[in-house]
Amino acid sequence: MRRLFLQAFAGVTLGSVLRAAQQQQSGQVKKISAEELKKMIDEKKQFFFLDVREPKEIEELGTMKGYVNIPLSQLETRYKEIPKDALVLTA
Repeated sequence: MRRLFLQAFAGVTLGSVLRAAQQQQSGQVKKISAEELKKMIDEKKQFFFLDVREPKEIEELGTMKGYVNIPLSQLETRYKEIPKDALVLTA
């Protein structure tokens, strides 16, 4: 399973922070720049774009076409909606 996380988020639990740190140390997590993301889109790379912000944040700040919104507050109960065999980008 490949997962690629764009950034860390405020308000997460200590356990999730520790898991993210372990994944980053093992090479499973990588931050990418906006330019790298644009290149992936331009090259039509396949990925699952997971937006974990709350709906109000998306409404205020916008998002990208094709995103799936699972707010961070719901992630623990909805994680099965995230494909296990896809490259996952989070915002």
